[in-house]
Amino acid sequence: MLMQGLHAARRERAQQKTAALSAEAALITSRANVRYLTGLISSNAAVLLPADGPGVLATDSRYAEAAQRDCPDLELVIDRYIEPTLVRLAAARGLRRVAFEAQDLTVQRHQELAAIDGGPELVAAGRLVEELRAMKDETEVGLIARACAITCEALAFVLPAIRPGQTERDLAIALERAMIDHGAEALAFDTIVASGPNGAIPHHTPGLRPLATGDLITIDCGARYGGYHADMTRTVALGEPAAWQREIYQIVAAAQQAGVEAAIAGTDVSTVEAAARDLIADAGHADHFGHGVGHGVGLEVHEDPTIGYGKTGKLAAGVPITVEPGIYLPGKGGVRIEDTLVVRAHRAPGILTTTTKELLVL
Repeated sequence: MLMQGLHAARRERAQQKTAALSAEAALITSRANVRYLTGLISSNAAVLLPADGPGVLATDSRYAEAAQRDCPDLELVIDRYIEPTLVRLAAARGLRRVAFEAQDLTVQRHQELAAIDGGPELVAAGRLVEELRAMKDETEVGLIARACAITCEALAFVLPAIRPGQTERDLAIALERAMIDHGAEALAFDTIVASGPNGAIPHHTPGLRPLATGDLITIDCGARYGGYHADMTRTVALGEPAAWQREIYQIVAAAQQAGVEAAIAGTDVSTVEAAARDLIADAGHADHFGHGVGHGVGLEVHEDPTIGYGKTGKLAAGVPITVEPGIYLPGKGGVRIEDTLVVRAHRAPGILTTTTKELLVL
């Protein structure tokens, strides 16, 4: 009953935002957003959420019993073709203007819905539910914290076993197995292990390259727990690092710390971005850091807000984000350090990924 009340409160907030769009209802099709509003875990579900009154959950027969069990306070429609069914239902109930999730609905699916005879006008809802999802309640923060703890425990388990000759793929598999063994329901994303020159590729796919003495090894990993994701990156040295390796590590560590310290409620995301990026640029590596400084984390591993790419907007208390600057030197290697943390008001953020950020020499 507690979770039902939580989901009902979320739907009420979404209804308020729907009404502000001058829409009579919202059609929610994103899997993560459906789960956020209803609690249902399904690969085929959507919600028709009127601006006022109870919502309608549509799913197919595979999830009918789960929907009846988990969402008893919602009207339930069982049909394979959920989106057209809900749009026709909206028309039958006299709803003339329905907001839809343009970031989720493909052009083809939108065309099919717009072509329904007598159907409502479809208007883009913007990131209506994602904006609500950005600020987490304490239950959500607790789930993310547990996912982060599992991630840290798993990495601590495999670090002592890293050795020359082990392949990137072997290390990635061992780490993924350790996350499951330590309580993860699944992986948050495919683990990245990038060794030696492969460390210059931010999202390198672990391959058959053997780890070698003198390598920097970037490990980007995360567990999923209760539907919520962790995201952490650490870079370690296999054997005594060279001077250039220590230098870029120290720069990235300082930039990462600057970004973390800037992540206080009320701060614009552009300020957090600049805190980390400017330090790297001032050290002469502006051209060696091409991705964003961070992103939100929750039911998806990449959520609002985005920290980088010219994005603006102020951080709010209770928003989990990552801070993950890096330096990538083509042909030589790279360093990335990333934490998942929770933005707090008027004080330092709460770091959820607690593995040391000192350069570990294995």
